Amino acid sequence: MEPPTLADVLDTQRLLAPYLPPTPTWNYPALDAAAGATVFVKHENTQPTGAFKVRGGIALLSRLDPAERERGVVGYSTGNHAQSLAYAARLFGVPCTIVMPEHPNPAKADAVRRLGAELVEHGATFDDAAPYARALADERGMRLVSAANEPAIIAGVATAYTELFAQQPHLDAVVVPVGSGSGAAAACLVASALAPQCEVIAVQAADSPAAHDSWRSGELLRRPNRTAVEGLATGSGFALPQRVLRERLADFVLVDDDQIAAAQWCLLRDAHTLAEGAGAAALAVVLADPDRFAGRRVAVVCTGGNASEAEILRCSSPGTRTITAAPALALSRPS
Repeated sequence: MEPPTLADVLDTQRLLAPYLPPTPTWNYPALDAAAGATVFVKHENTQPTGAFKVRGGIALLSRLDPAERERGVVGYSTGNHAQSLAYAARLFGVPCTIVMPEHPNPAKADAVRRLGAELVEHGATFDDAAPYARALADERGMRLVSAANEPAIIAGVATAYTELFAQQPHLDAVVVPVGSGSGAAAACLVASALAPQCEVIAVQAADSPAAHDSWRSGELLRRPNRTAVEGLATGSGFALPQRVLRERLADFVLVDDDQIAAAQWCLLRDAHTLAEGAGAAALAVVLADPDRFAGRRVAVVCTGGNASEAEILRCSSPGTRTITAAPALALSRPS
């Protein structure tokens, strides 16, 4: 399983053009003032599913052969990958079953059902849903779609970064949230070819640090998966993204759930943007470590806007409205 090349990404960009217009990248003076940097927000929350993952779903399902399309696909997800597969499956007439952990975000679960996919709830976490999805795919003869070990998905996601570097070609850094790692791997692939001067910095929740710890150690690790931030809630590293991250990622940072909630509030207040927790994690890094980013041109990827009612209430409560400058937990590149 090889990572996609830039040629693959550009071919995928042409493939996606009839289905997805480019998403905007905006700068907000109030956000710059809060961050002490020039911050550009890549608004993947404006996608039809409310998240960047739809790029990968369309890229993968559009390339299935007729027999695979007839058999259908099974995916496992906390929500945004699920919606991407369900959306693409409806677009191409492919049967789709999604396994989500029990008691999922109601908005994401309802969206999957409304898109016509079958939704199965199993297990307490993403990591419990994954083996059940594998068994279900084997039982039904359907094609299992990994959350990240799919070159076509990474190529699809990478089109967000070809857009970003065309919109803002002189960035010093781009910060990308990590659950499975497809987004950060995609950013690394594109930046290395189109913007080699730009640092790519990944961020994960401190309560679910599997991807971060896998990158640091150089091997795939399992870790406790306790974050409340759905899009970052994975308990193990994924082989294909980690392969790319080890070669090209500049740094990997951990932030806590409270820092993420504060960044959600900051996006709501200063950028008029409703972000789910994962969509605010990149900004949380910039706000938590102002010395690192002072005076720099930084892009933060708002990967999704599918916040639950509970998230919205939490991020707008008085306790989250103070942006703390406690340093994020950064570690250097592994040897």
